[in-house]
Amino acid sequence: MKIRSKLAWTYIILLVIGIITISAYSILTIRSFLLEEGEQQFERDVRSLALTTSSFKNDDQFDEKIRRQAELSRYEMAVYDKDGVRFLTFPDEAFGGVQAYLNNNLMEELERSDGTPIIQNSEESQKLIAYVDLEESDNTAQYLRVSQDKSEYYAAAASIRHIIYAGMFFSIGAVIIVSFLFARYIAAPILRLNSAALDIARGNLDRKIDLKRNDEFGTLADSLNHMASTLRADNKKLKMLNEKQSQFFADITHEVRNPLHTISGALEMLELEKLPPEKKKQYMNTAQKQIKRVARLFEDIKTLQRYDFDESFINRRKIDLKELVKEAEHAYQPIAQKKGLELVTRNITSCKVNADPDKLEQVLDNLISNAIKYTLEGRVTIGLEKKDEVVEVYVEDTGPGIGKEHLDRLFDRFYRTDKARSRDKGGTGLGLSVVKGILNAHQSDIKVESKVGKGSRFYFTLPISA
Repeated sequence: MKIRSKLAWTYIILLVIGIITISAYSILTIRSFLLEEGEQQFERDVRSLALTTSSFKNDDQFDEKIRRQAELSRYEMAVYDKDGVRFLTFPDEAFGGVQAYLNNNLMEELERSDGTPIIQNSEESQKLIAYVDLEESDNTAQYLRVSQDKSEYYAAAASIRHIIYAGMFFSIGAVIIVSFLFARYIAAPILRLNSAALDIARGNLDRKIDLKRNDEFGTLADSLNHMASTLRADNKKLKMLNEKQSQFFADITHEVRNPLHTISGALEMLELEKLPPEKKKQYMNTAQKQIKRVARLFEDIKTLQRYDFDESFINRRKIDLKELVKEAEHAYQPIAQKKGLELVTRNITSCKVNADPDKLEQVLDNLISNAIKYTLEGRVTIGLEKKDEVVEVYVEDTGPGIGKEHLDRLFDRFYRTDKARSRDKGGTGLGLSVVKGILNAHQSDIKVESKVGKGSRFYFTLPISA
């Protein structure tokens, strides 16, 4: 059974039970009330009839007066003498099964009642009966019996009962209609949410639920929309990561295959018997150079892997950037001079930071070596610039610059702006990725500013340590 039907039948059963219970209670309460009110009115009427009967004269008109009184009051009346013998009834057919005399017990009870009517209302009897002692009567009548069918009192109750029944059935019909409509209203968003959840589970992450409701269903719809949005973003990231991973392995294969082919070719040439010594030395240098290149490649991959999975990737301690920059300048000054470039420093003053010196040295090595490698003429500048509570470390060059289309992917693994030229210069394609990984581990980031034909500026910031 669907949830809409379950909701509808649950509401119907509960409300119908409630309506029937209230209706039955109302009918019983009204019937009891009407009978109680009827008994009180009956007692008052009996007193009035007794008073009137006792005032009649004992003449020829006595019987006619009794009959007229019974006819006007619409009660059944019987008159008894002082011995309890009935001598007058109206109407006669109402007393066919009634004894013609009163028993002694009843007469004694009437004498003790001092004119108060004795009401008999048993469940077995269909009539309400009253006996009253006329006491000092102006005629031969001593006791009066008055009765009436209980149906007279229940007539109003029957009319009210019919009205209640009609209202009850109308209410039940309305409840059924309203319950189905209400169940449909309640179940509609559930069905929509279920359908949307199934679509999302099947991979349709573009599905959006617009319930326009301010209740819990609206909140759930917003949650599902947020979940779909999150899954959509995660799925996009996974696709990008998968593409990068595929490209990463393809690039590793390519990067390793090229030096291996070179090494294989050099070894084949070294096997020649009549190879001149200078050629043999040349091929040996070529093989060693390519072996070092492969070693650097796997060293860079190892560094990146540690950044991805090792929380203790960096070992911080207080260091002075001035000393670190000076060491890098001394290491690369001969390389720059050999290429005809000017390697200069700017604003190199003592500046303490809390960082891993070995990893920062690796960052400076990559940035400075890249700057020297790609700068054909001019200079390379290493500098520090203090800004409030941080220090900016930068490396500038006067090289060819980098196009805007490459800046977003410049720090991706194995990404090269000019793949052929980069390989010729012996790069692994992982240097800037290693730089980004090390700086991210320091809660910093590498940034770049570049203009084609005017050079590039790589920089990052670190908090100054007191």
